[in-house]
Amino acid sequence: MLLVNLGTPDAPTKRAVRRYLAQFLADPRIVEWPRWLWRLVLHGFVLRVRPARSAELYRKIWTDQGSPLAVGMDALARRLQDTLKAQRSGPILVRHAMRYGQPAIGAVMRELAQAGARRVLVLPVFPQYSGTTTASALDAVHAELSTWRWVPDLRFIADYHAAPRYIEALARSVETHWQRSGRAQKLVLSFHGTPASYLRAGDPYFCQCQETARRLRERLGLSEEEAIVTFQSRVGRARWLSPYTDVTLSELPLDGVRHVQVLCPGFSVDCLETLEEIALTNHARFLHAGGEKLEYIPALNDSADHVAALADLVLRNAAGWPEFAPDWDAASAAAQATAAKARFERLRDAGR
Repeated sequence: MLLVNLGTPDAPTKRAVRRYLAQFLADPRIVEWPRWLWRLVLHGFVLRVRPARSAELYRKIWTDQGSPLAVGMDALARRLQDTLKAQRSGPILVRHAMRYGQPAIGAVMRELAQAGARRVLVLPVFPQYSGTTTASALDAVHAELSTWRWVPDLRFIADYHAAPRYIEALARSVETHWQRSGRAQKLVLSFHGTPASYLRAGDPYFCQCQETARRLRERLGLSEEEAIVTFQSRVGRARWLSPYTDVTLSELPLDGVRHVQVLCPGFSVDCLETLEEIALTNHARFLHAGGEKLEYIPALNDSADHVAALADLVLRNAAGWPEFAPDWDAASAAAQATAAKARFERLRDAGR
């Protein structure tokens, strides 16, 4: 079982952030410019200016254990493995990898192979599919497998934006927050943005974000006016998916909204975009515009509801694999595997 997230620098330093951004922004799935032109812009301007700015932002959220995203993904993988082992007797190994940075997808897949994995289920923890995230993760998996002589059985979960248990996990996180802090005038559902041109080119991300929001509203009993959808993290001058989160939070106080709560349903684990961009920068922006209170509702992280939702996805998508059968006999399977390995080695040695 391979969980994949976007990635994080190794340290909140200019050098580490530059290394991370160079890998991230060189991906043609991220920036769809002609390669020669983008390389000139990337190396001539972006990587000269942005690393120092981004490193400063990372320092604001860095913990004693390291990057919040790295720590959160490790905890999520561990809890998911424990949950799956408790539900199935078959051998299940859960690891996480980052599309950019460490641990790299290729290295973790080789670790799974060395552990004897012959079936691999890949789950990018991006609930809403986008070519910039989910498809890019699949690119990296295929790039690694292209170097393998013996490719394992492979299954890939492309999205789970409308999965009932995912929606339920989001709803419970909001209700738990309401129980502690009461309800705000508005619930802002902030998703990561992409250039609007990607939607016109056929990327389903925008539509899946809207579907997630619709189902969450229905579950919580909220109207479109009470729970609004926005898009964050835009860069450059091109038009991105809108309405923009920062602009919306600046305008809400003008309409008499003094108290908002923000949930980011597209982020499975808290990271720079939630902890700094929403909980710090946009919090300050809302107050500066005349708002009185902005509360960020944390990502699902390694919560019990989130783990249960992912475990349900795994069990449904791994159906048919023998390790997930109710009558799986681990001892018998181990003996058969040992015998098969011995036969293979004898045949291999005889054929040399």
